[in-house]
Amino acid sequence: MFSSVKPYENQRYASLKKECQRRKQLFEDPLFPANDDSLFYKSRIQGIQWKRPKEICNDPHLFVDGISSHDLHQGQVGNCWFVAACSSLASRESLWQKVIPDWKEQEWNPEKPESYVGIFHFQFWRFGQWLDVVIDDRLPTLHNQLIYCHSNSRNEFWCALVEKAYAKLSGCYEALDGGNTADALVDFTGGVSEPIDLTEGDYIADEAKRNLLFERVLKVHSRGGLISCSIKATSAADMEARLDCGLVKGHAYAVTDVRKVRLGHGLLSFFKSEKLDMIRMRNPWGEREWNGPWSDTSEEWQKVSKSEREKMGMTVEDDGEFWMTFEDFCKYFTDIIKCRLINTSYLSIHKTWEEAVLHGAWTRNNDPLKNRCGGCINHKDTFLQNPQVELNRNYRMHTLQQKVASSIYINSRSVFLRTDLKEGRYVIIPTTFDPGHVGEFLLRIFTDVPSDCRELTLDEPAHTCWSGMCGYPQVVSQIHVLAAAGLKNQDSQGGADPYVIMKCEGQKVRSPVKKNTVSPEFDVKGLFYRKKPGQPIIVQIWNHNLISDEFLGQVVLTGDPGDRQSVHTLHLQDKGNRRSNDLSGTIAVKLLSSNILTNV
Repeated sequence: MFSSVKPYENQRYASLKKECQRRKQLFEDPLFPANDDSLFYKSRIQGIQWKRPKEICNDPHLFVDGISSHDLHQGQVGNCWFVAACSSLASRESLWQKVIPDWKEQEWNPEKPESYVGIFHFQFWRFGQWLDVVIDDRLPTLHNQLIYCHSNSRNEFWCALVEKAYAKLSGCYEALDGGNTADALVDFTGGVSEPIDLTEGDYIADEAKRNLLFERVLKVHSRGGLISCSIKATSAADMEARLDCGLVKGHAYAVTDVRKVRLGHGLLSFFKSEKLDMIRMRNPWGEREWNGPWSDTSEEWQKVSKSEREKMGMTVEDDGEFWMTFEDFCKYFTDIIKCRLINTSYLSIHKTWEEAVLHGAWTRNNDPLKNRCGGCINHKDTFLQNPQVELNRNYRMHTLQQKVASSIYINSRSVFLRTDLKEGRYVIIPTTFDPGHVGEFLLRIFTDVPSDCRELTLDEPAHTCWSGMCGYPQVVSQIHVLAAAGLKNQDSQGGADPYVIMKCEGQKVRSPVKKNTVSPEFDVKGLFYRKKPGQPIIVQIWNHNLISDEFLGQVVLTGDPGDRQSVHTLHLQDKGNRRSNDLSGTIAVKLLSSNILTNV
């Protein structure tokens, strides 16, 4: 997570600050000047004045009494999504200290006023890289009031300055109007955001599903992740409409705590196992709270001991922060975003993931074999022209294979998919919905075991100066071993631990072991580019043993391009020339061969 940091637009904070101190000048950022171009791309507000913090108040500070989710208030731009993300960030010291580096050095120092030259820097994660963004301290005001994100304390400026750096990275302040909380959470952490549609998942009706979701939300929170939630607005009139229960539609809330709350008083509460799944949120407006069960003044709090309430940080103030049961949460909120910090450390006691990071691009080319923007699978003629990523295949796929998992198409900067896959060989195809769209993308893959993913760029084996001497493939064959049946019993329980090996011209593909079965479903494929089409393809079944694996039988295939039979069910044979010596069991295989190497 804490990789090297790159200066944004090549502006280096330390050298710029030193130069301003040498000249005894306040910094003015030439790349994000104090004018309308830094504010708007289409709107305009009259009478805005850019002021430095010392022109707004007498005793400016980065932080007043530390940093807290309660510091923030949304301004005139519709950026509750960004303020909600900042509220979440403020609750995580290890995370905000990355976004606000060297904060003690950046803080105003009344003992050394000459060291202050009006320059700050903040760090955001963008597409696999931490960027260090430099700004000056001139902030847009109206009637001497900050018009965008501001703090409870008039002399606290961390949130306004972070917002300015983020606006610079985004192009202008107006670009922050109506954004996506998930994007800001990722930019603050380098984590992975997972959006969940609570309505579509019907979590209010399915208690078991809801309980599982709560455990996952609790785990993300307890392991340092950030969480946001909202109630979908279905129309423009719905936006920021307040419901009778006090919640606001189309509005991003920061989740500031998740916990199981113990009910009861005194010793009784320890002996009773009754606990309630609870979640705490904050409205970026800093007011307007939930007024239902477990709201600040509700009688339900009498069920919880004073010590438990203190542990929860329970307050009775209209500060925008409130508790709900997770059941009520799922009843009223429609969307939740979990930004998970994926653990890749081998030193951790928690689950460790293997990460692969690939930069790719959708590009357009008139040659179908070179085009890389084929659109979704509805466009069957072009779909496989998209970029392809795989672990142990050498050449691009040219015929559609079985789909095992897919994310939904969504108008969002990031797309998330979580899926359980059995061990095997998979091709990942990043795609836009429509063909012809070009752009760059970042693909992050987290797996239990190393995936060693890489982009497949070649369509077929390359012709080299050695091709004439060593030969060049004449035929491509794909063998799909579907299943076996009636294998020889290998243990006292009447089962076996079989696996498949496919061999051709010195190349080999092996399947995972299938445990305790004589009728395994393998569903494994091997692809071979064959220089000597006369040589056979051999498919063997072996039984996995602790000391020495045992041969169970094989079949020999010609892989003739003229053979169009879709599925072969063949009896297992012994090795060598004893072709008539049938062994116990059959194997079902599909075979596809072609003289054109880009046909498979």
